[in-house]
Amino acid sequence: MQRERKEEIAANRLQIITPLLDPAMDKAKHQLIKEQISIQYGVHERTLRRWLNLYKTQGFEGLMPQKSSLSGRSKLSDEVIEAAIVLRREVPGRSVAEIIRILEWEGLAAPGFIKQSTLQDQLASRGYSKRQMLTYAKEVTGAKRFQKPWRNYLWQSDIKYGIYINGQPTYMVCFLDDCTRNIMHSEFYTTLDQSIVQDCFRKALAKFGAPDCVYFDNGKQFRTHWMKRACGKLGIRLLYAKPYHPEGKGKQERYNQTVDAFLREAMIEKPKSIEELNRLYNVWMEECYLNIPHSALNGKTPHESYQLDLHELRFLSADTIADAFLSCEQRKVDKSGCISFGGIKYEVENGLSMIHRTVDVVYDPADTSVLTIECEGFPSCSAKPLVILAHSAVKPKLPQHFEKKEPSASRLLSAAKMKNAEREKIRHTAISFADMKDGEC
Repeated sequence: MQRERKEEIAANRLQIITPLLDPAMDKAKHQLIKEQISIQYGVHERTLRRWLNLYKTQGFEGLMPQKSSLSGRSKLSDEVIEAAIVLRREVPGRSVAEIIRILEWEGLAAPGFIKQSTLQDQLASRGYSKRQMLTYAKEVTGAKRFQKPWRNYLWQSDIKYGIYINGQPTYMVCFLDDCTRNIMHSEFYTTLDQSIVQDCFRKALAKFGAPDCVYFDNGKQFRTHWMKRACGKLGIRLLYAKPYHPEGKGKQERYNQTVDAFLREAMIEKPKSIEELNRLYNVWMEECYLNIPHSALNGKTPHESYQLDLHELRFLSADTIADAFLSCEQRKVDKSGCISFGGIKYEVENGLSMIHRTVDVVYDPADTSVLTIECEGFPSCSAKPLVILAHSAVKPKLPQHFEKKEPSASRLLSAAKMKNAEREKIRHTAISFADMKDGEC
């Protein structure tokens, strides 16, 4: 293998393990990031540990692939290799260990003769590695490049780990326009929950209007009931990437890699607060990304490409955004027409009509004195903290369809009387032999 190719492979491996090289990272965070990298790049955790050890002991040279056994002559016969290819083609997901086991059981190879690494190299050199086969499996689609036709057609979003500030981690949230690669809004935060996605999303909407679609991964910060409600209120189509297929969000992933350059510089600058980090980030984003020509935009910058697009923007009023961005949680109405929220009992205005129903509780986190209750099939109503007095409160008026309807007569007895009349009629028309004397028949 040529040295240029080896260096390219080593550079790719270094890029993959770079997030794991932070010496200040605690073990729990290190394990979490390792699992995410393993899923994102399809690399086993044992392989990541081996690369980390090689890099720490041998540096960049240690990440270069070693001399392959394919340079020599394989000990495996062509018949064995062809049989292994047939087994892989029959079931593309078969592991090399399973293929060897079948070959040994069928008597095509002596037990222990075939080494897994040897057979894996032979299959890969012929284009039959597990990954190569799964690329063309029916249930998997190839990751072809795509680009939406106009600005604000689709926004992609993701969360990226940042640097540590005063011993605390930071997290970057970014919303990126698919067509123009323009950054709608991006910011670093000190917490990792759905509130940082809400804040970034709201600022992007205020600056550039509403997109037709938003495209997220399956992180718990994105797949929330609040996000479903907000997008429904704003007329935005909500899309999620297929699990374990990060290539669907390739543009956002590529920008995340570009941000690594900023993080390296920020580590040198050592910002003392999240505000200072965001100031540095905004300057870097403006000068090193938004106004730099992009190869996929015919030499235009993301900022130019977005501004030159003639597609009309759909701006939203402040009241519409405020209503959509109210927090929303689900609760179940109990048999007294109340809900529990924040450790407090709330009495729902039309609660008796919603007994045992699951409702949406819409509220402003800054003021929970009054909640808005939304339930399918019912008009919106309010809920206020339940006031418990010294004496029992006045019994609330039941809805009209629950009120007792006074009957004019007992329908049960009337129906029983009709049934009894039918029974008596059958009884009198039946033939009776009780009064007949002997010899009369």
